[in-house]
This record gives sequence, structure tokens and C-alpha cells, in this order.
Amino acid sequence: MRHQRRMRSSAALTVGISMLAMNANAFETGTPPEPPPFPAEAKITYVARDSILEFKALPAYSEPDWVTEKFVKASKLPPLEERLPEEPLVYKTGNMPDGLGVYGDTMRHVVGGRPEGWNYMAGQSQGWGGLDIALSECLTRTAPLFQVNAQDTEPLPNLARSWEWSKDGHKLTMHLVKGANWSDGQPFTADDVMFYWEDAVLDPNVSPLGGGASPEAFGEGTTLKKVDDHTVEWTFKDAFPKQYLYTMAYPNFCPGPAHLLKPKHPKYSGNTYDQFRNAFPPEFMNMPVMGAWVPVEYRPDDIIVLRRNPYYWKVDEKGQQLPYLNEVHYKLSTWADRDLQAVAGSGDISNLEQPENFVASLKRAADPNAPARLAFGPRLIGYNLLMNFSANGWGSPDERGQAIRELNRNPEFRKAITSAIDRKAVGDSLVKGPFTAIYPGGLSSGTSFYDRASTVYYPYDLEGAKAALKALGLTDTDNDGFVNFPKGTAGGKNVEVVLLVNNGYATEKSLAEGLVGQMAKLGIRVVVNALDSNQRDATHYSGRFDWAVFRNRTELSSVVQNTEQLAPIGPRTSWNHRAPEGKELDTMPFEARMADLVRRFIASQDNAERADLMKQYQKIYTENLYTIGLTEYPGALIINKRFSNVPPGTPIYMFNWAEDAIIRERLWVASDRQGRYELYPEQLPGKPGDDGAIN
Repeated sequence: MRHQRRMRSSAALTVGISMLAMNANAFETGTPPEPPPFPAEAKITYVARDSILEFKALPAYSEPDWVTEKFVKASKLPPLEERLPEEPLVYKTGNMPDGLGVYGDTMRHVVGGRPEGWNYMAGQSQGWGGLDIALSECLTRTAPLFQVNAQDTEPLPNLARSWEWSKDGHKLTMHLVKGANWSDGQPFTADDVMFYWEDAVLDPNVSPLGGGASPEAFGEGTTLKKVDDHTVEWTFKDAFPKQYLYTMAYPNFCPGPAHLLKPKHPKYSGNTYDQFRNAFPPEFMNMPVMGAWVPVEYRPDDIIVLRRNPYYWKVDEKGQQLPYLNEVHYKLSTWADRDLQAVAGSGDISNLEQPENFVASLKRAADPNAPARLAFGPRLIGYNLLMNFSANGWGSPDERGQAIRELNRNPEFRKAITSAIDRKAVGDSLVKGPFTAIYPGGLSSGTSFYDRASTVYYPYDLEGAKAALKALGLTDTDNDGFVNFPKGTAGGKNVEVVLLVNNGYATEKSLAEGLVGQMAKLGIRVVVNALDSNQRDATHYSGRFDWAVFRNRTELSSVVQNTEQLAPIGPRTSWNHRAPEGKELDTMPFEARMADLVRRFIASQDNAERADLMKQYQKIYTENLYTIGLTEYPGALIINKRFSNVPPGTPIYMFNWAEDAIIRERLWVASDRQGRYELYPEQLPGKPGDDGAIN
């Protein structure tokens, strides 16, 4: 009965709105104002894609002397040649800004997240801040592509060392790096890849971290099979869908250690999916990884320590096994503290992404004696207001929530909301100066696919927005300052919206507070639901939200990365419109047009056509307000001056975060500048699960 009442009230609201929509305010639109010039933006030196790395055998290999002396000679480790692949991944010296490095030292991160555990494959967060990227390696890699000319930006090889297409373009054969090992010495093979595909991506009960690792993310009807221990074959419905090579990069296709995970998976054990997900808590040390460092210590609310992976499968052209850095720290604090410690020199790196810290950080970095250097990139950080468009059950909304979703799906309501937002005031509330720009939503202005003429902007018009709500039948019937639902819908109560926010980011909380005030002027009551990162993500992924403040992901800043997430092309690709299990998407017509453009973009090999498709996409997106843009600004990479091999102009967020873009395994510190920061000098990771953590 309750479900029937909900459907009747939703139907009444829909009918009422559709009859009144004809009288809604006709908002004027235009192109967004030109963003203010930003002379502090660093310039990028562009290189050829094949100048970064290659796979090949070298005449000889070396490692830190203490590893050989303490571990190889003591028969605790096989010789280095036996731990490396037949042809390791070799970083080319010519692409290293400061050349070949030396061993030693530590990179000290400060993060605001907290680890849930080490089962990345099952969706557990390691706490963010680049920690998961330090541990997980994926089939392809895209973060360093910021320095590659746009005409040459096919993903870099990684765990997949090479690939070739069949003549008809429907099959892709991938050759995996041969002879590589997990950090515990177990071989990495196609079985790890197939386990990830069959028992994570294809299993609806498993949600790999990143949210995009769903079957539709790799194309409808796509299959994957094992050819031999080091070869897999993809079969695609469309011909030459090279776009999916980007989807095989972080965070969507980073296999876990099947030899450890498979016995815990419900398909192969008596475990539940929750037991599988939580089988490797933060206290579980020495989790096998393919990354450059291994977790060896975890102190709750204090620190996570990683030590060098003795089986890492990458080297420099001199044959030195990477990484150069022996140890990595993740101090568990707050995201704001990350900026402060990086500027002060007690932390080594930060993605300066919270505008509230811009001015103070710039002043400190201007001091010649400052320990860290700071470089801004293009305006690629944008914040959107996401409205939940699912009206057929995603998140199991109650009567009020269902009524809000029906409003969200009404274009006149969305126009009223966007027109009631004073974006200049939003930006100024975060930071004064030429940092922020008016952002209507859609593609970031810093991406090469952005076209201002194709971007539809609804200027600030509070009175017009109020008139639009009135035309929709949303009026203040109880004189408390907030409009009410029509009679028969949600009890005629106030239109109250719950806004989901990440409590760990001051910027998101500031934007939420601003929205509360601006929506109150419109007559919409907004209640903030501020959760920590892990809870916020879980709430968002499950669809239990009305609206959400959401920072742009890579699909809006690079377009070619996670492209399938640009539109609801499948039941789990969109961030604000998903289908509940067993149901189809209740897609709106403009969303269907967007999805068609995205599919055509993925299938196209013509650069001019792809650029035109994105212009059409941007117009539909911004005209129909798929999301509502709030503000846009640049970020800055802060990194301690003692580190060498930091590429100039590294953006903090484009294809991926800067922690990956700077290629941390290549960073090094000159011997005379190395600090005494290592907590476990001359030690290596122990066996998985060892309480002692260190050999």
C-alpha cells in the first residue's frame, strides 16, 4: 500500500508540474563569462608518448647494496635477476627531468582519509591521497599523459606490456608482462586478470574501488578470455574501440592477488560478500601488491608505513631496480593539514585543491628559503551539484525523497535552481583573486575538448527562479519562508532537500553552507548530510541522496579517461542516475542523446569528429543541466624541493591525480639532501599477515 501511495503522489506531482510547466519562466541564456587570466599557471613541456618508457632486457641489474648484503646473500631473497621480468619496464633517461637517481630517503604524505582495508578489488578504500595508487598497478596507465601531445595520447603500457587489434577490430590481444611477481614472490599471470574480470567486474555483488569497473564500462557484450599464462583476449561488439584502453587504467582495472583473494571469495568459499570485502583489514600487513611499495605498518589515526617492494618489475636505463625511495609514509590527519605540512616542510607533497589555503600557500612558497615549491596547473577542478535522477528505486527513497527526484527530473525546476545560484559569490566565498571562475557545469574549461561557444549558461536571476517555482505550483502555503509541495504530494510539506557532502573537505562544506543560504532565498530548505569520505562514498554509490556536492572526476577533465561515466550509458556508469538491481534505467530523452554521443565518441577514431561530438555533448549537458556547476579553479602541486624528477607543469588532476602523474617510483633525492625519515631502514616487507610486519 505504501508503494502504491508513493506512486500515486509522484504521479500527481508529475501531472501537476507538466500542466504548469508551460507557464514557467523563460530564462535567458548565454555563454559563460571569460575566466579571469591566471598568469601563475605553470607551462608543460610536451614529449612523444614513446619517449617515456619501453620494455626490454638490459645487460645487468642492480639494487640497493643493503638488499643484496642482508637479504640475497643470506638466502632470504632470490637474486635480483630472478625477481625481475624477462623484459622489465624501463623508464627512459631522456624523459627524466633530472636524470638517473640514487637510492634512499622517504616521501612523507599527509592524508585526511582512513583505510577500510586492503581489498581494493572489493571496493575498500585505503584512505586516498595516492595510497591506493602506490599499491595497485593496472593494465594500462594514463596519468603521465598530461605531458603528451593530444594527438598521441593512447594509454601507456603497464601490466599489459603490448597489444594488437585483429583486422576487423573486434578482438584485442593483450600481452602481459612476463616473469613479473607480486611483492610476496608469487607470479603475476593471466589468472589474476581473469579473476578480477570474472569475480569482480562481472559479479554484481562486488564493486571494485573507483565505481567504473562495471561490465558496461568496457562496452556492451564485451568478453575477456585467457589465451595462456601471459596473454588475454578481449572481444568487443564495436570495431576498434580504443577508448576502452583508458578504462583499463586506474582506477578501473587494477587486479588483486588472486592467490590470496580467491580463497576468500564467496564463489570459492563459504564466505559472505561482506566477509570477502573485509577479509583484509588495515591491520593485515604485507598485503601482496604489484606497486612499488608494500604496507608494513598501520597505527590507527597515526600513520601507515610502506617499504620498497623487492619484486618490483620496473627499472631505469642503468638497470637500477626501482623505486629509488625506500619508504613512504601516510600520516593520518586532515586534508587541510596536508597543505599546511607540505608548505611547512614537515610533509613532502600535497595537491593544493582547497582554495581557502591558496593565498597563504603562495606567500609561503614565494620565500626563497621555503622548503617546498608550488606550481599551479590549468582550471581542472570543478564542483557540481548532482541531482539524483533515478525515479524507479535506486536508493529506496521514501515519499519525500521520491517527490524530490520527480522535481529533479523536471527541467524547469533545474533551471530555477541553477538561476538562483550566484556563482561569483560562490567563488569569492572560497578565495579572493583570479583563481575561481564561473562554471556552468559540464566539461572543464582546462580540457582540450572544452568549447565555450557550445556551453549554455543560465545567469543569476533570483526573481526569475522564484517565478519559475511558482509556475510549477511550488508556493509557501504555511508562510514559513519555504515553498511547499502541492496538496497530495509528500503531505504538502516543505520542499526539503538533503544535501550529501564530504565532511573531510573544507571546500565542500563551504560550498554546502553557501547553497543552504542561497536556496533559502529561493524558498528551498536544504539540510546538509556531512559524512566522512568512506561513508559519503558508500551513501553516494548506494543512491541514498537527493542532491550531492561533487568534485569533478577525470571524465570531465580529460574526456578520454572514464569516458563511459559522462552519461548513463549503462545502469552503473552515471554518478547521479543509476538503476536499482534488476531494473532498467528510467532515462530522460536528453540523457539518451548524451549517451548516444558518448557511445559514438568511444567508437570514433577521427579526431575532428570526436571534437564535434563533444561540442554537441557539452551543449546538451549544460542546456539541460545534467549537473549544476558551482565553481571552477586551478590546483597546485606542492612538493618538497629536495625531490628530483618532478615533471614541470604537472597538473594535480587531469588523467589522474598528481601522485601518479609525477611517477613516484622515479623520484629521487640527492645523497647530500636525504633526511633521516626512514622508520625501518634497511628492512623489507615480511610475509602477508605477519604481525611483526618487517623481516
